[in-house]
Amino acid sequence: MGSAGSGKSVNVAEDFICKLSDGSNIGANLLVLRKIEASNRDSTFAELLAAAGRVFGDGANKHWSATYAPLGLYCSDTGSRIIFRGMNDVHQREKVKSITLPEGKLTWIWLEEATEFTKADLEILDDRLRGELPEGLHYQITLTFNPVSAAHWLKAAFFDRESADVFTHRSTYRENAFIDEAFHARMRRRREIDPEGYRVYGLGEWGETSGLILTNVKVSEFERDFDVYALGTDFGFNHAWCTLLLGYRDGDVYILREMYRTQTETERMCALLDENAFPKDVTMWCDSAEPDRIKTLRRHGFAARAVKKRPGSVLAQIDYLKGRTVFVHPECVNAARELFAWRWQKDARTEEYMDEPDPNCHDDAIAALRYGVEGWRKPRSAAGFQSLELGT
Repeated sequence: MGSAGSGKSVNVAEDFICKLSDGSNIGANLLVLRKIEASNRDSTFAELLAAAGRVFGDGANKHWSATYAPLGLYCSDTGSRIIFRGMNDVHQREKVKSITLPEGKLTWIWLEEATEFTKADLEILDDRLRGELPEGLHYQITLTFNPVSAAHWLKAAFFDRESADVFTHRSTYRENAFIDEAFHARMRRRREIDPEGYRVYGLGEWGETSGLILTNVKVSEFERDFDVYALGTDFGFNHAWCTLLLGYRDGDVYILREMYRTQTETERMCALLDENAFPKDVTMWCDSAEPDRIKTLRRHGFAARAVKKRPGSVLAQIDYLKGRTVFVHPECVNAARELFAWRWQKDARTEEYMDEPDPNCHDDAIAALRYGVEGWRKPRSAAGFQSLELGT
């Protein structure tokens, strides 16, 4: 685990390129995973390609070749392959279970942004590494991540007790000789204005749990049959536009599905919501500050309406959410990431927490959640609760 800019992913990528290019590791192959498969292209895949360039220089393409559909890397020297996958739904998990290789065995697995994965995901992968290996090879799973919350299952599983089978390492940007002065300046500024964020993204330490706003968040699979449904939308462009599909059952709130995009125009977002089967016969509660976007959503057939903002409404929405469990489907990685980091603002003078959310926290999915529960928090009548038959 480590801070932003600590070089952990660069280091892991170079390590794998070196090992898979080494003749003493013939028969080894690597599976690389991001929770959302498409995220590999601009992260792990690009990182490993760059690592091959650094290791072999201008002659990299004589040793490593790449495919883009599907993503893959192949070492002509050893016959080793690097496969890229996701684990965002049942179909992708089944694909991971059924990986076959023309040469050798799957020996190593790398989970980038490991906090996005569930414990069940890791158990599936752990079961995938089995069988006798040629002499000199070994099985290993590598996890890289920012330690966003001390409440995360990774801490209890690997860091709270020592094990001969587990090696842990923490790195920070201050140990990275290649970080430029501008990055150091940004971190110094963050240390001043966002001390808790600096703990995680500057010092690579586990995020505190004492100041978390919601301690009742659970990431898990669940049946998608609910009493009622709602949609919540927080608009954005440079900040993310987030739309959440929510379910309500037995007094608890469930986040079923998310659309989370930046740098995307309103018309395109409407098309994406349509393409991804976000329902149009369920009320979509939206940020009232964007009436033109609400009109555009209505023109595309969505039942969009503005949330009325009143003094104290944010704290009232928080109080509502604190009174029930918030279940997050594993596919909703952005909602989970924000909720586990959402905390109260701390008074810089007294070091006490205030009754205001920390403005430095990313809260696009959180705002969508707050808006989405409005019809349940204060329904005018039973008609405020909408039923809908949804497929999985």
